[in-house]
Amino acid sequence: MAETRDVVELILRDHRRMEDLFRLMRSVEADRAAALREFADLLIAHALAEEAKVYPALKRYKDIDDEEVEHGEHEHDEGNKALLDLLEVEEVGSEEWDSKLEALVEAVTHHADEEERTILNGARENVAMERREELGVAFTEERERQLKAGCGSLDNVRDIVHS
Repeated sequence: MAETRDVVELILRDHRRMEDLFRLMRSVEADRAAALREFADLLIAHALAEEAKVYPALKRYKDIDDEEVEHGEHEHDEGNKALLDLLEVEEVGSEEWDSKLEALVEAVTHHADEEERTILNGARENVAMERREELGVAFTEERERQLKAGCGSLDNVRDIVHS
């Protein structure tokens, strides 16, 4: 895949990876626990990087709706809570696992779809490529920092949800 620094493309790439991981977590033939670990790290790193580096910058553009950005942050909270609920299930593949997984899929898919239609399309139309690339570098650096810190661990997700 071609290397890009465009923050819009980087965020979309993460969204597509999350969809792939959902398929793995649903598959009885996959290592569902490993898929969940990767998903947890990705979701938390992605959301924290968006909130730290992307959303504040996008709020400065008049054609990007502040309410949509704030709504995106609220939806991150919902996704984090759904992730915690799944991480706390003891038996991978149990009925409880399947139920909590579907709640997580619903929360994250809803957010990604809304974010793509409102915030990311707004960024694509109103933010110059040079600025999108600067934001992409900042997003990537923060995302990587979070991943290296093990941001998707059960304890860290619990801290995020309960803070």
